[in-house]
Amino acid sequence: MSDLYWLTDEQMARLQPYFPKSHGRERVDDRRVLSGIIFVNRNGLRWRDAPREYGPAKTLYNRWKRWSDKGIFIRMMEGFPRMLFPQRAMFRVFRA
Repeated sequence: MSDLYWLTDEQMARLQPYFPKSHGRERVDDRRVLSGIIFVNRNGLRWRDAPREYGPAKTLYNRWKRWSDKGIFIRMMEGFPRMLFPQRAMFRVFRA
């Protein structure tokens, strides 16, 4: 499938600080999982309909749930203005 969504190296490097450190056993790559989560949300799919290239559907859902509960996606969104405009620290992000 050539129309799959994959984060670039540069995008992942910018997002990496927001992810928790890996402890214990090796897990499915964060880049692969996050790309899958974005693909599912962009296309309005059910988790079980995600292409296998992103990993098991249960892994995608569990990681999305865990990261959501830990506030990782909110911290990413709050950090985007600082990543995009580092010289303009005066921007503020408000929750709706």
